[in-house]
Amino acid sequence: MQAICLQDKSLKFIDNFPQIQPQYDEALVRVHLAGICGTDLELVKGYYPYNGILGHEFVGEIIKAPTAPERIGERVVGEINISCGICDSCVTGLTTHCQRRSVLGILNRHGAFAEYLCLPLKNLIPVADTISDEAAVFTEPLAAALAIQQQVHILATDKVLVIGAGRLGQLIAQTLALTGCDLQVVARYDKQRRLLATRNIISIKETQIQTDYDIVIEATGSTEGLTLASQIVRPRGTIVLKSTYKGKTLLDFSKIVVNEIKLVGSRCGSFKPALQLLEKKLVDPTILIEFSYHLNQALEAFDFARQSGKFKVLFKII
Repeated sequence: MQAICLQDKSLKFIDNFPQIQPQYDEALVRVHLAGICGTDLELVKGYYPYNGILGHEFVGEIIKAPTAPERIGERVVGEINISCGICDSCVTGLTTHCQRRSVLGILNRHGAFAEYLCLPLKNLIPVADTISDEAAVFTEPLAAALAIQQQVHILATDKVLVIGAGRLGQLIAQTLALTGCDLQVVARYDKQRRLLATRNIISIKETQIQTDYDIVIEATGSTEGLTLASQIVRPRGTIVLKSTYKGKTLLDFSKIVVNEIKLVGSRCGSFKPALQLLEKKLVDPTILIEFSYHLNQALEAFDFARQSGKFKVLFKII
């Protein structure tokens, strides 16, 4: 099969990658669309020592399921964390923190930038016919955006700021707008502001940032963004960290303690609420699509995706 692999920090298109096969209680999925995200770009730069097929945002069709043949033909998206089900984290319901987990296209599991992938049947969630492939491929990052609201109770009276209006920041903004909160998004580029405006979301420049926000979501993954968040959140306010930070990050923890600020790390979210939003058309991630490439255009696609200000780049596989 065709696949895009990362080998020793080198990105390669392989035309004859060995065909993968599902294990017990797994399914073989023919991938329709797959999306490049910030994590993929960071993996190529050496953020984490991963070797294998990249990609974890996808929509596809089950074509083989030895233990569940009735599911063949389902159009699906997939939860990316594969848990063992028996460790302490799994037993307590924290499956995304499974001590033995693998992660699609990130940790010990070949990913979605290929003609086929394998995932456990329990990880594969059916997609309603009313949701297009172009929308469904955003399920994983949309679920990650919604995870914020599963961790922090956001009220309509809350003053909320999102720092960063890139791929994930845009989705976070769309989901937060549904709460009716007093929402602002820091956006550097005109294109970012135009996309936010299509959803009636207020964007501001860095020079317009105020203080005493109840909740600040840091979605840039930069030390500057984290420092800014700590300076503008109100005492006893909440900072949500929605991006990983490469290397060590300095932060004035004395101020965090004195102002009794709550820090919340936020990673993966549940797919079903994300699919419900897509089905009801309460969000529209498709406005973020920049361009689609074929797998054999891997280097060109990644070069385009890493350009400043670019949004979602897809691989169209069938």
